[in-house]
Amino acid sequence: MKYRIRITDTCLALIEKIPDKKIQGAILDRIKNLSDEPDKQGKRLVKDLSGFRSIHVAGRYRAIYKVDKETVIVYVLAAGISKEGDKKDIYKIAKKLLNAGLLDLDPDKT
Repeated sequence: MKYRIRITDTCLALIEKIPDKKIQGAILDRIKNLSDEPDKQGKRLVKDLSGFRSIHVAGRYRAIYKVDKETVIVYVLAAGISKEGDKKDIYKIAKKLLNAGLLDLDPDKT
């Protein structure tokens, strides 16, 4: 079964900030591949990001997403570089967005 992909506006803005266009393209291509068995890709996240998954997209870049089996939609919440201990670390950014309620998971939004 193919899943629909929904990329949040926040995620798109984060991807647009990446200066390398090749990396931007690689991230978007990898996200498209989530339409097939997204729950078998990447790794499950824990603690504050429990319920989300993370995939490698290009080098140290990651995409963080959530699979909704009921609506058959993959929500891609954030994408960026993984730099543990850095304020620009994508996991830190995703936690802040989640805590601030800035992640829009509206299934009717295209």
